[in-house]
Amino acid sequence: MRRALNLFALLLLWEALAFLGLVNPLYAPPPHQVLLTLWDLFATGEVWPHLQATFTAALLGLFWGILLGGALGLLAALSPFFSDLLEPIMLLLNAIPRVILAPLFVIWLGIGLASKVALSLVLVAVLMFFAVYGGVKEVDPRLLERVRTLGGGRYWLLKEVYLPSLTAWVLSSLKVAVGFAFTGAVVGEFVAASRGLGYLLSFAQSTYNARLSLALIALVVLFVLLLFYLFGRLEARLLRWRPQSPVKA
Repeated sequence: MRRALNLFALLLLWEALAFLGLVNPLYAPPPHQVLLTLWDLFATGEVWPHLQATFTAALLGLFWGILLGGALGLLAALSPFFSDLLEPIMLLLNAIPRVILAPLFVIWLGIGLASKVALSLVLVAVLMFFAVYGGVKEVDPRLLERVRTLGGGRYWLLKEVYLPSLTAWVLSSLKVAVGFAFTGAVVGEFVAASRGLGYLLSFAQSTYNARLSLALIALVVLFVLLLFYLFGRLEARLLRWRPQSPVKA
């Protein structure tokens, strides 16, 4: 609630500065103009095809990135051979700004959906790889030894130890993964596309339209915050077994 009030106060201050003529509306249009621009986008129906393109690319990249990154992270954590093979590659991808791969994906896959999904997938997969890899490595060795002592093989270790331990690591990384997925989709569209919010942002930039740029940025932020909220609820539900920190008097 406090964060919402702080945001509202900031927007109110911005509006007041614009009303007093202390802010140039050409470069920083007041919030009410941004809201009117958003309203026009939805009222005319212009934004719907672009929303569909961006959401399709982001959600596909998020889904496949979670699966691929999680599977590779688990494989590397459980196999020294795959660890030596995959960890240097992931470290290299993590060391470079991965959005610079966008032009390369456009060359390889064209300006359609595939290049945007590929960029989102890479962004998410690297994050999930290290989340899963680190989660497995952090499992208490004494717990593993106890399961083995009771006759549990690799299947039982995976089912009863690794996967429950990984749940917290993966869920805590999902919020970041959502942001990465939308970053990949929008940046890919900004580089080369015929549809999408990134394409609209590129158009707004080329025409020096600050109102449209801020409206599109606000739209992306609102949708990402909504997904943050949904994943937060999912995390609270799936991890309700964790002991809660004692409340200080």
